[in-house]
Amino acid sequence: MKKLSFLLLAAALFLTAPAYAEPAVGQAAPDFTATDSNGTSHKLSDFKGKTVVLEWTNHECPFVVKHYGSGNMQSLQKAATAEGTVWLSVISSAAGKQGHVDGAKANELTKARDAAPTAVLLDEKGEVGKLYGAKTTPHMFIVDKEGVLVYAGAIDSNPSPRESDIKDATNYVRQALDEMKAGKPVSVASTKSYGCGVKYE
Repeated sequence: MKKLSFLLLAAALFLTAPAYAEPAVGQAAPDFTATDSNGTSHKLSDFKGKTVVLEWTNHECPFVVKHYGSGNMQSLQKAATAEGTVWLSVISSAAGKQGHVDGAKANELTKARDAAPTAVLLDEKGEVGKLYGAKTTPHMFIVDKEGVLVYAGAIDSNPSPRESDIKDATNYVRQALDEMKAGKPVSVASTKSYGCGVKYE
């Protein structure tokens, strides 16, 4: 009887647990409004007509450190924004959890790392992260000029925390942006993200 009660309780907890399902590639990207590190509000649909990259990040995660310590993420940001792409770094770490920062700390990190996002969105309640099913840091999404999600997944093909492995990896984000610029469809539109789990509430 105890075993049956436990199984029923477990089933109930499973059924009521929030599902962090990723939006479908090829469909409209879920719209959202979020506040950045300077207190400015941004709505995704306001960027229609521009390509948008969403980058989930946590500065204490070794996989994020890999891409920022090597300069790989900053290089991507600078190349993309120079071509008119909007780059939104999203921090969904809850208060008291790894990677959580306030606006001042987020700005300090951006400056110290010579990062170049269009804005850093503070999502401590995890609303935007859960809307997109962001699972790891980094977790990357690309929205095209029509507001359609055209890429979701890993930054590259090597799920390693070592900087030395970046040079031999296929950078899926760079590849997708280059293909879009050339008017081609994104050849690899969905991959499995890797990194630290997003530190939701």
